[in-house]
Amino acid sequence: MTRAKTSASRKRSSANSRKTRTGARSSGRVTRFLRALALSSLAGFGAGTYMLHSQWRIPASISVPVPVSLEHLLARLGWPPREHAAPGRTPAAAPTATPAAVPVSTPKGPLAHTMFAECPQFFPDARPPVVPASQQLREICFSAFAILHDGQTKTPVFVAERLNRKMLADGQGLRRTDKFYAEARLPRSERAELDDYRGSGYSRGHMAPAGDMSTPQAMAQSFSLANMVPQDQTHNAGAWSHIEQDTRKYVMRAAGDVYVFTGPVYAGKPRTIGSGVAVPSYLYKVVYDATTHRSWVHWQANAAGTKAGPPISYDEFVRRTGLNLLPDRG
Repeated sequence: MTRAKTSASRKRSSANSRKTRTGARSSGRVTRFLRALALSSLAGFGAGTYMLHSQWRIPASISVPVPVSLEHLLARLGWPPREHAAPGRTPAAAPTATPAAVPVSTPKGPLAHTMFAECPQFFPDARPPVVPASQQLREICFSAFAILHDGQTKTPVFVAERLNRKMLADGQGLRRTDKFYAEARLPRSERAELDDYRGSGYSRGHMAPAGDMSTPQAMAQSFSLANMVPQDQTHNAGAWSHIEQDTRKYVMRAAGDVYVFTGPVYAGKPRTIGSGVAVPSYLYKVVYDATTHRSWVHWQANAAGTKAGPPISYDEFVRRTGLNLLPDRG
């Protein structure tokens, strides 16, 4: 009798265990079904919401972990949008694009149309440049170059040259004078003096290089301080010198005239030397081949570590400086 009861008890226990396992499996299937249904419904809701609000951005690829919370999934679908975030929550700041680095910005304001009536030969098609206006701009003509001078900075805005193979050939072997002098044609209050450079740590950097000059007169005139800017000595003797030499090499290969414009650029309020001679942040050299109509611009930081790099386009130069040195091409 005891054995019969024990056997019946074991059978009932085994049956109950099977029912428990079966119920657990059924419960698991129901749970997975409900989870899949919820995910499908949420995805459909997100897609429908996106169609109605196309400004909400769904990531191109969404990887949804399982199990996943409702809040997490909605966040991955881009809901709620930042402008309609839940009350009491501070929307995350939207990422901002970093603007491209631009050394200087185009000056705003009136423009000045230069004339250079006494020396139009230094400009392509005798069309002088258009530049940002200043009350102290003065035009000075020399035998081999022309200068637009700014009395506020006591430096040139640009120095214009017209070069060709014959001119450079004529100047080969010409002795460098190295006799710097203050430009007497400029008012004393607007010009650089020799004392301004003494002890400043900067060299008197030629804009129209002495190496471009083809006659003794032109060589002597190239040492006018109106043709100079305070230039880092290492840069002047290094990368900048290479650019000057490469420009002359190009002129020797060119079929005709090559017009060259050289000058300083100031970013922000410049530091000064002496009695107010401004130190440029950058130097430029615009090269224009009148035969091929090609142009390019060397743009260099006025610093010891500057290396000779690829030129920028003329359009980019105009955008940075506001100087339209080739009016019919800018």
